[in-house]
Amino acid sequence: MWALTALLLLVSSSGQAATLEKPILSLHPPWTTIFKGERVTLKCDGYHPLLLELRPISTLWYLGHLLLPSHKKSIEVQTPGVYRCQTRGAPVSDPIHLSVSNDWLILQVPYTPVFEGEPLVLRCRGWYDKVVYKLHYYHDGQAVRYFHSSANYTVLQARASDSGRYQCSGTMRIPVESAPMFSAKVAVTVQELFRAPVLRVMGPPEARGAALGGVVLRCDTHLHPQKRDTPLQFAFYKYSRVVRRFDWGAEYTVPEPEVEELESYWCEAATATRSVRKRSPWLQLPGPGSPLDPASTTAPRAAALAPGNKPLFFRKPPVSRSVPSVTSVPSTTSTGLQFPASGAPTAGPPACAPPTPLEQSAGALKPDVDLLLREMQLLKGILSRVVLELKEPQALPELRGTPETPTSHFAVSLGTPETTPVES
Repeated sequence: MWALTALLLLVSSSGQAATLEKPILSLHPPWTTIFKGERVTLKCDGYHPLLLELRPISTLWYLGHLLLPSHKKSIEVQTPGVYRCQTRGAPVSDPIHLSVSNDWLILQVPYTPVFEGEPLVLRCRGWYDKVVYKLHYYHDGQAVRYFHSSANYTVLQARASDSGRYQCSGTMRIPVESAPMFSAKVAVTVQELFRAPVLRVMGPPEARGAALGGVVLRCDTHLHPQKRDTPLQFAFYKYSRVVRRFDWGAEYTVPEPEVEELESYWCEAATATRSVRKRSPWLQLPGPGSPLDPASTTAPRAAALAPGNKPLFFRKPPVSRSVPSVTSVPSTTSTGLQFPASGAPTAGPPACAPPTPLEQSAGALKPDVDLLLREMQLLKGILSRVVLELKEPQALPELRGTPETPTSHFAVSLGTPETTPVES
């Protein structure tokens, strides 16, 4: 009696009423598509408390919303559908979808989720393990691999781009070689192992271990719930230079002399084997009123874009260079160019805000472009008059007295660089 009372008190005080972890449902063999008439085994691994109970833990099996009569830890099934299991006091397990096919050729994929960096294995199987010849694997309608006979297609390190719809085709000898046959398409989704990291500035309460005068940066990311025990390493960069190589720590202290260039920092998170690596965007400083207001620093604003896979390079904004202006002075006898002795650029219109280097460069070049256009128009008129004189000399006296043209004109001399008037 005393033992039973102590056991009940121990059970109530140990948090037995708390929610237990959901059981893990597994499939053997690990393929979600089988041929009609085949059987597979489902196994439910539930949470077993350390304390002994008065009755054994029972297992419940579900096919869709239908409760199956079995209470064993493993069952054999051959009916298609969605299977789940549950142990007493625990939530329902994740589902496994079993498909049954009556085709000659099926494409089998594993029941477990495939995460980034893990191998992805696809199996093209003939009717009751008949050998498949001239085997092709397709990804979203494009052929990705060819085998002479039956073989699995393996992606050693899966990426998000490997998600899509897969299919296989081949021939079988039944008893002679058949025409090419195609399997049904199967959707495959590669799960994200962890999110792209974000570089953040830690507040003063969180930066107690930082050196005096420095700023602590943290590379934050989130692992998938099913992979929360995966260890990650972190590296920190300033522009394209590594300031701390991959290490287990997710924090980095920026030295005080480099605090003014915080926006040039970014970080990278990776698995221990470097099979998955992801980069953060440039550091975004907090808004106005924060201890690290960007208005109080002289760091340039970096683009809020994640750096690509190529090395990063920092390029300063272009420096505008003033170009001497050119003015034209009209003459009653000749037309030409005159360059002022000062060579100072023409001042642009006043602006309410300081112009950017690009606007300063554009403002300095605009007067010169307009001047060049006017000089080209004058040169065009001179060349037109010369051509007209060479073609029709008799038309020259008629044009000489017109008010639109000067009273003298020019002829090009090959012997001297200057122009001389032509006597009529």
